[in-house]
Amino acid sequence: MGSYVNDPSKRKTLCDRRAVVINLDESGSESGKCSCGPPKTNPLENNKDDENNKTVINIDFLYLDLDVCTRCLGTEGSLEEAIAEVGRILEIIGAEVRVRKIHVQTEEQALELGFISSPTIRINGQDIQLESRESLCESCGDLCGEDVDCRVWVYQGQEYTVPPQGMIIDAILREVYTGPQGLSAPKPLIKTLPENLRRFFAAKRSREATGDH
Repeated sequence: MGSYVNDPSKRKTLCDRRAVVINLDESGSESGKCSCGPPKTNPLENNKDDENNKTVINIDFLYLDLDVCTRCLGTEGSLEEAIAEVGRILEIIGAEVRVRKIHVQTEEQALELGFISSPTIRINGQDIQLESRESLCESCGDLCGEDVDCRVWVYQGQEYTVPPQGMIIDAILREVYTGPQGLSAPKPLIKTLPENLRRFFAAKRSREATGDH
């Protein structure tokens, strides 16, 4: 299974390619923006910046933890590097990337977002991996005190605990050239969370209630 070394000192930042980054807190309100400028519209409402006549690629990165979980941290790094690599191409063809980083902190929020596996990357509302595969994540187990599975990414017949840059770049370019124009895909509708996520949130609540962090 592939692995990923998350070394921030070797990464380009999203600002290198003028990507807009929005961090959302539990309530869904914006908790921070990159200094390269705010989006002209809600990043999920449409895929066209009429003012600048640019195609907009809206990317959502949804995760359970960015302090301990090695898979969430690695996926964040791979996403940033992929955007930096493909940024020049997007700039030439007049496309812009807007990224929302969403920390999923409650069961209610997960249901609202249609969140079934951590971490998740969606491009214009569409998960870049439609088939959800998971395996035991030791770091999340340490975080909540229970066995927790996190996403496994499948690319070119191989399984990875972190999505390769090529997988993300393929998904971005596929959306640019073949994706529907004008609107993002609707959020997935789910009525109940997978047992894995219910177990994670229950264990997290229990540890918080007892003050065991």
